[in-house]
This record gives sequence, structure tokens and C-alpha cells, in this order.
Amino acid sequence: MEKKHQKEKNNIVSFIPDGEYYFNKAIKALEKDQMDRAYKYMKRAAELSPDDAHVLMHYGLLEMNLQNFEKAYELIHTAYCMEPDEPEHVYYLAEVSGFLGLMNDAKKYAEKYLELDPDGYYAWEAREIIDYVHFEQNTIDDFDDDDDSYEQFIMQEKARRLMEDKQFDEAIEVLEYLIDQYPELWPAYNNLSLAYFYVGDLEQSKAILHHVLRENVGNLHALCNLTIIAYYEKDESTLAYLVDLLKKIHPFDFDNRYKLGATLALIGEYDLAYKWLHSMTKRMSPADSGFYFWLSQAAYFSNHRKEADKAWKMLVQLDPSKEGMEPWKHIKRKESNELPTLDQNRDYIIQKISSNYSAHRMFGFFLLSKSAFKQEIIAHPKLIDLSKYNGLEKLCLAYALNHQFDLNNKVEKNFIHLIAVAEELFNSIEALTLERQHLFQMWFVLSERAFLNGYEFKNVKALTAAMEYMYYSTVSSKRVTKKQFAEKHGISVSTLTKYVEQLLDFLPFGEE
Repeated sequence: MEKKHQKEKNNIVSFIPDGEYYFNKAIKALEKDQMDRAYKYMKRAAELSPDDAHVLMHYGLLEMNLQNFEKAYELIHTAYCMEPDEPEHVYYLAEVSGFLGLMNDAKKYAEKYLELDPDGYYAWEAREIIDYVHFEQNTIDDFDDDDDSYEQFIMQEKARRLMEDKQFDEAIEVLEYLIDQYPELWPAYNNLSLAYFYVGDLEQSKAILHHVLRENVGNLHALCNLTIIAYYEKDESTLAYLVDLLKKIHPFDFDNRYKLGATLALIGEYDLAYKWLHSMTKRMSPADSGFYFWLSQAAYFSNHRKEADKAWKMLVQLDPSKEGMEPWKHIKRKESNELPTLDQNRDYIIQKISSNYSAHRMFGFFLLSKSAFKQEIIAHPKLIDLSKYNGLEKLCLAYALNHQFDLNNKVEKNFIHLIAVAEELFNSIEALTLERQHLFQMWFVLSERAFLNGYEFKNVKALTAAMEYMYYSTVSSKRVTKKQFAEKHGISVSTLTKYVEQLLDFLPFGEE
């Protein structure tokens, strides 16, 4: 028997999907016109086979099909560098260069393709590219007139991609190479300062920006980046000085308008932010979702509600995952002379998520899920530190970030029920003010202990009623009864009593 078992064991073939496996699945998906699936498989193939030129070239073609021409160029150019005499790589490099407006390159690579394969499959298309460039040569102001501008473009796109993927150390390496080669390439300095900002080196980030302003006086991107740093650091005097300066600037260039508008929106100067961002929609429609995010936020908080809804609809068209995630969705109406609710109090949320107590951080992440400051807070390099959180806190943060939970997973199912009670409590009050904070704080203290003891939170309405009864019977000067809370939540008094008794087991007293 032992020999038979050993023989069967030796016959087992270990199967670990590799790049070729996913590449073949991508090709099959393409044959069935399943573009989304093909893209997913090809991306995975490229991740597993980053040195396979054939895979990179096909991944580039899919990106080109999605009109992500910069990413497509990077992939196809990498494939070309690996196999510079492969005609197919050369032709597609000519094509994507044309889409990017790099006309000299488009012509150069089309000519090279014809040298390599004069009667090849793409020979007619290559000649069309050459003829088109000749026809347009007198009217096109091609920025790719020299090798320097070409290298700058490629390297900056690579750095931008790395930063989007949160590979900041790698982006820093690319950008430092760029500024070493081109000491007056100010966009590279500004991006380098942002990269240092995101890795938490604020002093180096500021030093780079001050260098830019010394050498390139009035550089708007540098001023905006310094403003953002001052805002995050709560350097009120510097912030006031910089904001006053930004208010006096009237940029004509759309790129500068975008930067200025987004910066003003982030720091809460919504009226002026809306002015600059809205001015761009009259003559152009940026294709990136970030523009519509900041435009919608600036519009909403400067009382242009229809424009906010319109901009958010445009954002959802570009990024369907943003459906239902409007920054103002959970804001509850209050009188203008009242203080902002806790879910819209930036400093209070930061105080909670920076607390030394786990239940406080859980409450902070719950508030973050409803806050218009969510994007700003999660983008800060130091406010969110996953290494400091336990498993339950990470679930709360994931909830704030709209993570989709698996209800077939018992732990995640219990958590969803836990957070559903907090949502019921939130919906039961007019506004989450300082006076109401203790109700929620009490729930997160109890629920944390219950969760860690494997409690399943099965009856959300009963738990909400029990929580309200326990809290108000303690703090209210008026007599409260179980009946009023049972009727409010549509349960029986006996059910409420049952869940009160269960929650009492998790009160944090009687311990050393």
C-alpha cells in the first residue's frame, strides 16, 4: 500500500499558472470577443512574464484599444527594446507613436518596419503612416523634435505610472535620474516632491519645492504642493500666506487651472476651486476621473448642486466603481450657524483614527466612511498606518474604503452585522454631534469585545434597540422604557430584553 501511495504521489503534477497560461486564456477570450476578461488575463500574464516581449506587446495592444496610449507606448516600447528587429513590434510602435502625436517617431518606426519586412502584413499601413506624416509635416508642431524631449516624455510617464501604483521608491529613482539629466525639468522636480511626500519625507519634499521656486519663480505647481503640505501639517501661518497668494493667481493654461482648482478644493476653498475647474468644462473635457471628482466636490460645497450631480455622473461613466460614493452622500442637513457634524469634522476624524484606543479608531473609520474629507485623509502619507491596526480595525477601514465583503466568510459576515448596527444608529438620529458621540463610542467598545468573542450580531434591529435603551437609560434625565425602543424598532420587549442581557456581558468592567 505504501509503495502504491508513493507511486500515486509521484504521478501528481504540480500546477502553478504562469504567464503563458494566462496569455493563452487571454487569446481565447479575445477570440470570443470577451474584452474585459482578455484584459484581466493579459495583465496577469504580463505580471508573471515581465520579460516576455510577445506578452508585453499584446498587453500594449489591449491598452491601445482602451485608448490608454501612454501605457500602451510604454509596454510596446519595452517589447521593442527586447526585440528591436521584430517587425510586428516595430509597426505597433509606429502606430502608438502616431496616436500620441510623436510624428517623427511614427515615421521613423514605419520606415524601419518596411526595411525589415517590405512586403509584410502591415506594409500598406506603414506606408499610410509615412504619407500622413509627410502631409502633416508643415502644420504639426511636433514636440518630439529631439531625443531629449522623447526621453523626458517616456521617463515622466513611467514615473507617473509608478506613483499611481504606489511604487514611490521606484518613482523617486526614475525622477532623480531625470532631474540629474535635465536640471531645469521643473515638472519632474514637482513630481519628485510629491513622491517624497507620499513616503513621509516632508522635509525633503519641501526642500525640493523651495529649490524650484528659487530657480523658477512663481512655479504654480510648486506653490500648490507647498500649500497641500502646509494644510496637512496644520501650519496655519504658512497656509494662510500661500492661500492668499493662490487667490491672486489667474492662470490661462488649463493644466495650471486644473492644478490650482484641485488644490483649492482639497483645502476647502470651494468657491474659487469651482471657478477654475468649471472654467475648464467650457472648452475642454478632461478624460481623467480626478477632474470630475474635484469639480463635483467643489460644485457641491459652493452650492452648485446641479453641476455637482452632473460632474459626478461624468465621473461614474469613467469609473463605474464610484457609483453611490458621492462625498456629500451622508451629510445631514444642519442650520448654518451650527457646528459641522462629526462625520464632516476633519480634525475630529483624524483625532479618532490617531487614537491609542482600538474602539476609538473603529469609530473614526466609521466616520471616515461618511466624510467629504475621506479622499484627503486616506491620501495623507502618515494618517493611515496599516501596521498599527488589528484585524477588526482593518475591516473597519476596508468598510470606509467601500470594500466588497464576502458574506460566505463567517468573520466578514459578523463584521457586516456589527457595522449594520452602527448604520442603524446613524440613521436613527438627525445629526451626529458631540452630544451623540458617546452612543457610538459605547457601541464600538461593546461590539469590539463581542466580535473578538465570536459573537454573531444576528438581529441588527434588536441590537440597535438594545444599544439605544442602554445608552439613553443611563444619560437621560427623563424616564425611558424598553417599550418605547422596542416599538421604535419593530421588535417585542422580550426580544429587546434578551439582547440587552447579551450586550451586558461585553461591558468592560470587572477586569484588572
